[in-house]
Amino acid sequence: MRWELNRLAFAITSMVALAFLVPLIYATQKIAHDRAIGDARQQAAAIVAALAVDADPRSLTNAVVSTVAGSTGRLAVHLPDIAPVGTPHATGDEIAQAGQYRRPVTADVPGGIVYLQPSVLSDGRAVVIEVFVPDEDMTEGVWPAWLALGALAVVLVAGSVLFADRLAGRLVRATRELAGSSRRLGAGDLAVRVEPSGPPELRDAATAFNGMAAELRNLLDAERELAADLSHRLRTPLTALRLDAETMPPGPVAERMRQACDMLDEELEAIIAGARLGVEARGKQQSDLVEVLADRLAFWSALAEDQDRPWEVVGGAHPVPVPLPRSELILAVDSLLGNVFAHTPEGVAFRVTVSPAGLLVDDAGPGIADPEAAVRRGVSGAGSTGLGLDIVRRVAEAAGGRLQVSRGPLGGARIGMLLPPPS
Repeated sequence: MRWELNRLAFAITSMVALAFLVPLIYATQKIAHDRAIGDARQQAAAIVAALAVDADPRSLTNAVVSTVAGSTGRLAVHLPDIAPVGTPHATGDEIAQAGQYRRPVTADVPGGIVYLQPSVLSDGRAVVIEVFVPDEDMTEGVWPAWLALGALAVVLVAGSVLFADRLAGRLVRATRELAGSSRRLGAGDLAVRVEPSGPPELRDAATAFNGMAAELRNLLDAERELAADLSHRLRTPLTALRLDAETMPPGPVAERMRQACDMLDEELEAIIAGARLGVEARGKQQSDLVEVLADRLAFWSALAEDQDRPWEVVGGAHPVPVPLPRSELILAVDSLLGNVFAHTPEGVAFRVTVSPAGLLVDDAGPGIADPEAAVRRGVSGAGSTGLGLDIVRRVAEAAGGRLQVSRGPLGGARIGMLLPPPS
């Protein structure tokens, strides 16, 4: 954009400079020509004055030699019936024509032009004064004037381009800052703001951007508060479930019910706490995928034992940090594991693989016939809400990764939350 503005300023200034330069070039040449003719006219006028005093050829010879043009062989006086006094350059026809018209004329001759000034002697005879003007006299000072005009045009064009570049620099800097802040906002940095600068239009755009960013953050915080409120409302039915579990006879079922209520209460507490964090604080959170997976397998392993599902975990010897809140990772892990229990028969085995590359869940079920439809939000062919895999996709993309749906080594589906390479 900056170079485009510079080229535009260069083109406009160049056209303006040419619009003035071409007439000035013609004018300087015309001035030099008129000056040379004017000098010749003055030389001829001096001889006319000498003829009025004495028309004797010897006196005229002294008068001719006393002039600048005559001393250099460029002036002649054509008297009737005698040879010209001085050095002639014009032809006889040109002399006769000037005497006949009785007015000054010019004629082209080799090496320049001649200025012919007719006059009349006291006895009525016609006389013509000839002044030769060489080509170099008619172009004297033209080239220096042209060079000066060209240099002035170059200075004006360069100055205008430099001035336009300074203005374009301010405009481009303000535009780039606004564009960069927009990209950062789109990437999730809701704390970004723009310092208004540049032309009034860009300052208005920057002010509007700051207002939009502030309003967007307020809207997201309001959504988080609403999610926290909704999660809090779940505690009422949870309390009823806990009371029912306490009244159950002692045994494995009652113990699992109480553990499930405790875990659900902890998860609700984590969801409420995470939802009420500000947008900036949420963006700075980091969780360990291995730790979250271990906590969730404590719940899902009990259900796997009840359904006689063989399962195994591969990896997990080292922490896998993910730049996401713990509640988001829990949601993704539960969606991946819950997908196995929801869409495969009891007794079907599954395998969980965790590494810095992400989390993979393989099962030995029938697989997924249409992976694209399976990840389409709100679409499900198994009677569910159709949100599970879309949740995993959203969490993976929030961490900079992606969702993988394919056929796994166990013969069934492989669903993975792939993470970007560690920086």
